[in-house]
Formats: sequence, structure tokens, C-alpha cells
Amino acid sequence: MRRAAPDVHDPRVQLLDSITEIKPEDRGRVIVAASHAGVSAVSYAFNDQPLACFFNDAGVGKDAAGISGLGPLNDHGIIAATYSHDSARIGDASDAWASGILTHVNARAVARGIAAGMSVRQAALRLLGRS
Repeated sequence: MRRAAPDVHDPRVQLLDSITEIKPEDRGRVIVAASHAGVSAVSYAFNDQPLACFFNDAGVGKDAAGISGLGPLNDHGIIAATYSHDSARIGDASDAWASGILTHVNARAVARGIAAGMSVRQAALRLLGRS
């Protein structure tokens, strides 16, 4: 399912239960995806060029597979971070928005003041100049 963040009423924030739901009109938006941040998943964002994407870290996993897409997103000019699988359910972007806590960030995120320990909501609003 795809929807706007319920409490900010800003179309620049989109909640996607799966990153496969990303669309060309998401260019420049902040995407909160409930997918893992492995390379196979994050590649859906490359062509649509959102401002930022937040993903579930899926417990990081073997060889850091659950967060392995953060570098490639950075290389494609996309701010990206993961939130803890212990803070929000995989597959539920509303839960990520409500309670997701960041665990890993790429260099572009760091450059914009996004850091591990922030909430997904706090980070997204910071990127939009609303914090």
C-alpha cells in the first residue's frame, strides 16, 4: 500500500509498504519504504530519484545484506538510511513512520544532518526543512 504520512499532510513524504511501489512522480520526495535495504530492493529507486529513502535494516543479516544498498543509493545521489527491524515491522511503512529508529545512514544522509538514533519521522522532516 502507498499513502501520504498521516500527520504532516505533505505530499513530499510517501509511505510505501514495498519499494516496488515507487513511481516517477516520487522524484524529489522522501520515501519511507518498509522493504529491506539490500541491493536488489533499493535498485527500484535508482531511476525515480527520490530525495531520500528510508528502509528496514532487516536485522542487517549475513554479510550486511539488509543494508548493502546504502552505498549504491549514495552513488546514485540519493540520501538513504535504515531503521531498526526491532523498532518497526518489515512490510508496514506506517509503523516505520510512527516508530522507526535509524540504525545506519549513507554519506549523503550524514551531510544533511541525519544520524543513527533519530526517528524516521524526525529525519524526514529535517530533510524537508520542517524540524
